[in-house]
Amino acid sequence: MAEREGPESPRRPSGGRKMSLQRCETCSEEEAKYRCPRCMKYSCSLLCVKKHKLALSCNGVRDKTAFVSVNEFTDLNLLSDYRFLEDVGRTADAAARHPTVHSPAAKKLLYWLRNKARRCNIDLRTLPVGFTKRRENSTTFNFTEKKFYWHLKLVFPHCHAEYTLKGVPDDKTLADILKPYIDPVESDPVVCQRLKIYTGSPRSDVRILMKIENRKQNSVRYNELDASRSLLDNLKGKVIIEYPTFFVVLKTLKNDMVILGQDASEPAENSDSEASSLSSMEEGEIRDS
Repeated sequence: MAEREGPESPRRPSGGRKMSLQRCETCSEEEAKYRCPRCMKYSCSLLCVKKHKLALSCNGVRDKTAFVSVNEFTDLNLLSDYRFLEDVGRTADAAARHPTVHSPAAKKLLYWLRNKARRCNIDLRTLPVGFTKRRENSTTFNFTEKKFYWHLKLVFPHCHAEYTLKGVPDDKTLADILKPYIDPVESDPVVCQRLKIYTGSPRSDVRILMKIENRKQNSVRYNELDASRSLLDNLKGKVIIEYPTFFVVLKTLKNDMVILGQDASEPAENSDSEASSLSSMEEGEIRDS
């Protein structure tokens, strides 16, 4: 007769879990029970899950557009991509039925906005109604002053912080735009405390990067911007999807952002090639979105 297992004998789970070999990356004390679908961090409890989301500004939602190499691509990835395309199709269909799409005033406004940007050598592209960036964008053009007032997003990767600015004039320098955030004297005390890594670093260590659009997911590159020049000068020759997003990084700290022309495996390219579509379009021609 087989010996019965007593109540104090722990029952081993079938097909042991690899996760139990990992420690919680938040408290570093308990064994991990959960793994975040988005940032792949290990956690041991609901409290640690909440702490990691707060510390990393993580929403816990899996990134459906994350790059997967061919060697790691499975049937599950294929199914996920298929469902993602279905979701995109439904969103596009709903956006096409939105009354704003058929509004002559809205179409005329976007036409003028893109046209004015193109005359400033900026390839401004707008997304269909229903996309988050389209709803967020508050960029306008003042015909009296003849300048843009941009919707702008600042990302500070080393502190996992993001800030949204509205109505930023195009003649303002990037250094002045960053002053309320990284200047130890002029910045808000709350913001200064959160971005203390930046406020405690010399200005010469601060780099402002902007992602180059229309590149493959596994070949993401960034343009380094000049903080002493105006916002308009820095955006010239660039492709902008809805509004600019700037990444503020420090030279002394490691980051995964590769600046165009600084990758040894890739020859330097002319940043103007990003906006090659501008030269291929005739004067006055505007691409409808």
